[in-house]
Amino acid sequence: MEVIRTDIEGVVILEPRIFRDARGYFFESYSEREFCDKVRTVRFVQDNESCSSYGVLRGLHFQKPPHAQSKLVRVIEGAVLDVAVDIRRGSPTFGKYVAVELTADNHRQFFIPRGFAHGFSVLSPRAVFQYKCDNFYAPQSEGAIAWDDPALGIDWRIPAADAVLSDKDACHPRLADIESPFDYAENLYL
Repeated sequence: MEVIRTDIEGVVILEPRIFRDARGYFFESYSEREFCDKVRTVRFVQDNESCSSYGVLRGLHFQKPPHAQSKLVRVIEGAVLDVAVDIRRGSPTFGKYVAVELTADNHRQFFIPRGFAHGFSVLSPRAVFQYKCDNFYAPQSEGAIAWDDPALGIDWRIPAADAVLSDKDACHPRLADIESPFDYAENLYL
């Protein structure tokens, strides 16, 4: 596994080593030992999967402490633009984001640490999206920011008129209008 560092510390892209032959391909999609050695020590406790069609935009979501989550995400069918936004108060990259295209063909994975809002837009006719979480889902700890917050300036690579949103995702507040529950100076993994 190759770890590709991004402009925001802790947010990384993972590229697996793929073995191809006449039968197809094989790769190790996750190794706890290698992940903890190369990225950070994380114990994933829940796997989720979603299936969406072109234009679906999910996000930007996070869970508040003590139920904050890291996510390791990948696409097994289709293509998405995946986005992580730094929402840690006091962070030198607060309000900045990293976006990466994840596809069934490139097999890349994206690690979003605790303290980030996460979302994705579907670029292909259909996408199957999988993610590992290091904390269980807790509905009482849900938080979110607006996908179209102009201060973030995210290019979701789909026309805004084509964005298919849930009722909840259509009305989240802007980043400037929330009090982030994350502090850059705190260790979010204790």
